[in-house]
Amino acid sequence: MGNKSMRYWILAAAIASGTTQAADFSAVPSGTYEVDPTHAYLTFSYDHLGFSKPILSFDDFDLSLELDTAAPANSSVSATVDVSSVDAGSDIWYEHLMGEKFFDVANNPEAQFRSTGIVANGEGYTLNGELTIKGQTAPLELDVMINAAKPHPFNGKPTVGLVATGVLNRSDFGLGLYTPNISDGVSIRLDAELIKP
Repeated sequence: MGNKSMRYWILAAAIASGTTQAADFSAVPSGTYEVDPTHAYLTFSYDHLGFSKPILSFDDFDLSLELDTAAPANSSVSATVDVSSVDAGSDIWYEHLMGEKFFDVANNPEAQFRSTGIVANGEGYTLNGELTIKGQTAPLELDVMINAAKPHPFNGKPTVGLVATGVLNRSDFGLGLYTPNISDGVSIRLDAELIKP
């Protein structure tokens, strides 16, 4: 099995497991947390003609958390994604995605997310925000679970690990080609470790 195939199996297993638990923030300070690029995974999947549910990923993105430990609802999140960094699984599909009918990366090289509100939700949080893709902005709601918030065991730096999941309609961003044969709904998942510098 090649490295790429193995990676997809690992991502699929992580998405299927859904094993997360909420944690409080008492062991870490407030402040800015930046994503650890070596432990951050942004994936998305969709239904392809009822035959398969491909899992694609973005390999280059920035994520920042402004954490208020005393009142987590006052925290904020922002992210920027290099759209050209998508791992599409094939060169042909990659070229289609980069073209004008899909991401039009020549004119829209980045996607951005900015949070607009955070609400405690049982064991986790509901993160509301605005997502901009291909120059079009639409609201996005994510379910967030905190895996751990504590000093990193290797470097001692305050670290927050989280999982965020949600569903968007790609047609909201001018990406609705081939619906409904290819699903309009796209499931997204972020697994990330964020470290306070």
